[in-house]
Amino acid sequence: MALTRYAELWFPSYAWGRLQSRLLPRPRPERVWLTIADHFEPLWSRSTEDAARERVAVWRKKWPEISRRNVDSTGRCAQYCFFYAEEEYRPCLLDPLAEMVHEGWGDVEVHLHHDHDTESGFREKIQRFTGCLHDVHGLLRKVDGRLAFGFIHGNWALDNSRPDGLWCGLNNEITLLRDLGCYADFTMPSGDEPTQVRQVNQIYWAIDDPARPRSHERGPVVRAGVWEPRDLLMIPGPIGVRWGEGRFLARLEAAELAARDGATEPRVRGWLELAPRIGADVFLKLHTHGAQGSNTAALLGGALDHTFRLLGAECRRRQIELHYVTAWELRQAVERAARGGVVEGT
Repeated sequence: MALTRYAELWFPSYAWGRLQSRLLPRPRPERVWLTIADHFEPLWSRSTEDAARERVAVWRKKWPEISRRNVDSTGRCAQYCFFYAEEEYRPCLLDPLAEMVHEGWGDVEVHLHHDHDTESGFREKIQRFTGCLHDVHGLLRKVDGRLAFGFIHGNWALDNSRPDGLWCGLNNEITLLRDLGCYADFTMPSGDEPTQVRQVNQIYWAIDDPARPRSHERGPVVRAGVWEPRDLLMIPGPIGVRWGEGRFLARLEAAELAARDGATEPRVRGWLELAPRIGADVFLKLHTHGAQGSNTAALLGGALDHTFRLLGAECRRRQIELHYVTAWELRQAVERAARGGVVEGT
């Protein structure tokens, strides 16, 4: 990723955060909560349904094996969260993922690509898809009597945030998500895209202005002892400047796992420094596109094992508990940390 492209959006907040971390005392990290959010698109690149079935079948076979090999500080197997693309819904592609969820290997949440949408169209898509996930596949969960879901916006364009207005169309998307049962958004960071928001490396609340786009640009930070829900909880992954690793020039770090860019010891240290914190708890969200061919081969061929090994080793070195959680469990841990309770293993 380019370092300078759209850096004016995120760099000031990043630099201020780094300065504060050096000048102001912070609690020593005691726990790291890791979730991997996969923008899962089995029909990626206009693949045939047969090709998509093969991609899902590989995950169905390999992921449980990887999960068993990697346990956290409590002995729990690694978890994985498939944010499945709504527009690619096929029962035959969801069934194997649902089997893994029911066996305890992870979870499925909502991913959506849309363009020039309407309120009624958006509501219909989300309600139909979440209904299918719950009623047909036994996924998601109900909170206070209604379905709750985590969300990732396709093409990063949450709340109509692209300057050209493409890939969304709804200035009130934050409000719509809240009303439809979204418990948190996991879209950010978008890195070197114009959709990247200015507030980074913090868990915060978006407050919607239905008349304007980009209402998630900034919002009240979730802090220890402060749990005051607003429109939509934003749980971003870390973003910042990445140095070293045999390169002379700095690069953008946006917490993506890809075939071309896997975990390294410096990256792991950087993730733990940049990831949002609430008190002594660190909330680390990594993301990937695991159904894309080269990424599938890399992730299932050793890159995920390597990521878990490096994170485990760094946490042991620093005497920090490591917890593998789903997106829903991460959100629950955020609330417990904010309310001031001791955040125990899930």
